[in-house]
Amino acid sequence: MTKTTFDLIVVGGGPGGYVAAIRATQLGMSVALVERAELGGICLNWGCIPTKALLHSATVLRACQEASHCGVTGAGDARPDLAVMVARSRKVAGRLGQGVAHLMKKNGVTVFAATARLAGSGKLALDNGTTLSAKHIILATGARARELPALPVGERIWAYRQALAPAAIPKSLLVVGAGAIGAEFASFYRAVGSDVTLIDMTPEILPQEDAEISALARKAFEKQGIRVLTQCAVTASALTATGVKVTLDQQGKKTELEVERVIVAAGIVGNVEGLGLEHTRVKVEKTHIVTDAQCRTAEPGVYAIGDVAGAPWLAHKASHEGVLCVEAIAGKPVHAIDPLRIPACTYSYPQVASIGMTEARAREHAKLNGSEIRVGKFTFAGNGKAIAMGEDQGLVKTVFDAKSGELLGAHIIHPEASELITGYGVAASLEATEEDLMHTVFAHPTLSETLHESVLSAFGRALHA
Repeated sequence: MTKTTFDLIVVGGGPGGYVAAIRATQLGMSVALVERAELGGICLNWGCIPTKALLHSATVLRACQEASHCGVTGAGDARPDLAVMVARSRKVAGRLGQGVAHLMKKNGVTVFAATARLAGSGKLALDNGTTLSAKHIILATGARARELPALPVGERIWAYRQALAPAAIPKSLLVVGAGAIGAEFASFYRAVGSDVTLIDMTPEILPQEDAEISALARKAFEKQGIRVLTQCAVTASALTATGVKVTLDQQGKKTELEVERVIVAAGIVGNVEGLGLEHTRVKVEKTHIVTDAQCRTAEPGVYAIGDVAGAPWLAHKASHEGVLCVEAIAGKPVHAIDPLRIPACTYSYPQVASIGMTEARAREHAKLNGSEIRVGKFTFAGNGKAIAMGEDQGLVKTVFDAKSGELLGAHIIHPEASELITGYGVAASLEATEEDLMHTVFAHPTLSETLHESVLSAFGRALHA
């Protein structure tokens, strides 16, 4: 007979949910996980992982096309095989999905393939007729793409699922939304040959990033042939014989653009429907569940983590919240997540990565607190490893409190930015000052030396600038 009573039940098997389940079993709890679709959630199956697999294929293609610069001949006429790229991407996602299933079995987590809704204190009703009971219930139901009335998703207007498994490379493509997801799709499709237009309603692409970094990203995208339109929105669309005709409104000026396909990447909304929240004290604001610093909702015994609990919408934030939430339930001492110590990465070409405050926000913060900031910058053009790799375009920017030496923010644009940002993440977590970072010995020749030089620059001590 299947067990139905547990110490903890997790609803949602994404990077927040399955990690929470594992940590709970490590702490001696009996755990059930309910997932209505695929273990690993959107991130593993239709988000973070498969997009990175496609982007890696684009990186390999780009390297082949530019190989002659490194003395490698015969690779310059390399072409994309989209079917193989997509198949590899799906295989990568499938392998990791199997890995999560193995982890559930290894850690003794009971998995229910079902949809769940709250059914009274400590109870969950599954759509297969089963009722589960637990003192603690974690909601980790994630989020989905925001729908735009002017762009109904279908055969020619894509959301992320369709964009990850296309049957052919569109000759022309409009990407609506220039955040991380939109920028990544724009980079991939441009690399494989699409004529790409990228638009956003904000004044700059990657609007959450430091303005200087966003401007450099825009310049790099345009150099690759991506047409970028900011302060621009789609007001209407119509299917044509060969594609989609859209009406663009750029600061009151309306134009029409016809493309073969459109990708909608205009944000996300939390998956809060059908959970039975209306019969609880759980509060929902702007499609996201309201929680406190320990991921507790207003309903006793009900918690929420990950994308459904609000920004930042990042898989690593969800996983960290899962661990924090479970450890708090177990009575362990925990530290509230500081959003300013969570790195964010965009895997476009070039990549963009950041942690902490932008320069503009840091200046506002300093003004309110009667302090000053120091800003350091170092370009990859002064780094030996970057020059040797042929990737010497990019910038590392650091922002410090002038008096205390606290690292307030760090921003990187470079093809390896996502791998480099963790250095500053560790520094921020350890509350390292500029003195600690300046006294750290960085290996030579490495890209990470740029992190050191940017810190030195902030205090007038850069050696290679």
